[in-house]
Amino acid sequence: MNVTEAVASRRSIRAFLDTPVSDTLLRELLEKSARAPSGGNVQPWQVQVLNGSRLQDFQQHLAQQDPREKPAYEIYPKDLPSPYRDSRFKVGEDMYGLLGIPRDDRAGRFAHLARNFEFFGAPAAFFCLIDRAMGQPQWSDLGMFLQTFMLLAQEAGLDTCAQEAWATRPQAVTSFLQTPDNLMLFCGMAIGHRDPEAPVNELVSDRLPLDSSAKWA
Repeated sequence: MNVTEAVASRRSIRAFLDTPVSDTLLRELLEKSARAPSGGNVQPWQVQVLNGSRLQDFQQHLAQQDPREKPAYEIYPKDLPSPYRDSRFKVGEDMYGLLGIPRDDRAGRFAHLARNFEFFGAPAAFFCLIDRAMGQPQWSDLGMFLQTFMLLAQEAGLDTCAQEAWATRPQAVTSFLQTPDNLMLFCGMAIGHRDPEAPVNELVSDRLPLDSSAKWA
């Protein structure tokens, strides 16, 4: 698989098989991902891996926590303008259409959203954290690291879903991981093999035309 193929085939998978993922493979992918670009070679990412029984322990811990938490950060601006709002709305409608959940079925939509906090059934996962002393440039380094991991996972035959939804449960996550106070949660990453029978995994999100985001000066 070349880079173009990995980019084209990567999806945010929201239904996984229970096929195990080895710690050896996860370690290999994370070591390769550390070659991601990083301003000043700061390498600000901190990763906590959950696999096998440890992931099950976390799910039990999560079930005992109060879900009403202050988010680690605002995932989207409160007044998201067009065309960004339009793109977000459409991908949501496309996803729920594949799931057969109509817009007025609020319970059904909330139930699917709650699957975020089960890593969509993935057998392995990790949390990505960053030192609170870091600024916006270092947050962009996290994005490059995460994308590098997802493409390498694709090459290795694994599927992923980067999950900023975990930013709404920072205390539940960090209390389980026992991370020091200087580290804040950025996102989670579900890792495994996609369920080929799940309709939601057929979702291919749109991309805006190049001319809307790129100009030749």
